[in-house]
Amino acid sequence: MNENNETLKGSRYETCRAFISDSVRQRIDLSREVEDDEIRDMIDELVVQMGRKYALSLTERQELGRNVFYSIRKMDVLQELVDCDEVTEIMVNGTENIFVERSGHLYQWDKCFETKEKLENVIQQIVAKCNRVVNEAAPIADARLDNGSRVNIVLAPVALNGPIITIRRFPDHPISMEDLIGFGSITRQAADFLEKLVIAGYNIFISGGTGSGKTTFLNALSAYIPKAERIITIEDSAELQLQNIPNLVRLETRTANMDGAKEISIRDLIKSSLRMRPDRIIVGEVRGSEAIDMLQALNTGHDGSLSTGHANSSEDMLTRLETMVLMGMDLPLAAVRRQIASGVDIIVHLGRLRDRSRRVLEIVEVLGFEKDEIITHPLYQFQETGEENRRVMGELAEMEPLVCMNKLHCAGLSL
Repeated sequence: MNENNETLKGSRYETCRAFISDSVRQRIDLSREVEDDEIRDMIDELVVQMGRKYALSLTERQELGRNVFYSIRKMDVLQELVDCDEVTEIMVNGTENIFVERSGHLYQWDKCFETKEKLENVIQQIVAKCNRVVNEAAPIADARLDNGSRVNIVLAPVALNGPIITIRRFPDHPISMEDLIGFGSITRQAADFLEKLVIAGYNIFISGGTGSGKTTFLNALSAYIPKAERIITIEDSAELQLQNIPNLVRLETRTANMDGAKEISIRDLIKSSLRMRPDRIIVGEVRGSEAIDMLQALNTGHDGSLSTGHANSSEDMLTRLETMVLMGMDLPLAAVRRQIASGVDIIVHLGRLRDRSRRVLEIVEVLGFEKDEIITHPLYQFQETGEENRRVMGELAEMEPLVCMNKLHCAGLSL
């Protein structure tokens, strides 16, 4: 950065930006919808005036105009990160600290919000576009950006060090199974195996920890769904990017608001989806009492359904499903386990290794229910062989052949 630009970043820069921003806001006609191009024209006109006054270079003028526009119509200092393809996570811890994840590693960003009011304005702008509400009375909200990124917001009094924003940024172009094979996340053999299971209508549950790539893997797996089928997706905050499915219905939950709009939960959407003639139901993530409704859907003829959940292993996922079902309905544990064993056919468990790479660690078959226990059968397991250039080496090795072949036979497929 040259000396002139350093000077611009100081008092001159702030003076120019504050003057242009205030002037544009005063000119905006609040009685009508003002287009972005009209805002840009106002900014450009004022940038030219300030550029002459302070002898700004072309590069400095462009940066100044861009930052003012971001502060008025976009996400202020965050817009640059939201537009960056390399960024996968953005974490705002109050006005002072912004952290960014690139290539699996966290870095503290050198920019921050000037005031708490500007950060709160960005938050309200985000939730308003999703018809959500977040304030002191309801300090937690999930939302999404125009590019599909997932947003979690936490405000005071829950957040003690200022407004908190966590943005999970998804690739502009959905990652395919071929991409995952190229990354080493899964082997060609295992991917071909899962392709046949999806086509044949096996109910597959994808488990893993935070940031392990569950949604990305679900998107990639959904590409194997036959195009002639009717698919219904149900999400708390819409983030799935299913491709090339013409008969697709996307449903999203809604929170209650002060205008009298009632809450619409995942449970409500699952119940409604059963009346919409689905071939398959895809629940973006199961995290609570809606697990009982999802299992009811899996056990009522909607073969080939997919879902995800947080867990440390495939066995832990089964235990978590039991707990979530009991949150929604008081049933004997044996009955719950029988429902799970009947509804879920395959569990694909993902994980993040110490080199921050995302891998498929397990593919497990659920065989059934015997002696009050769910019986599982390992099909593939990741076996580490060492390290090379700080990258964990290993492969997803085949353990045992698939036992339940009925759906494959009915679909006219073989392994």
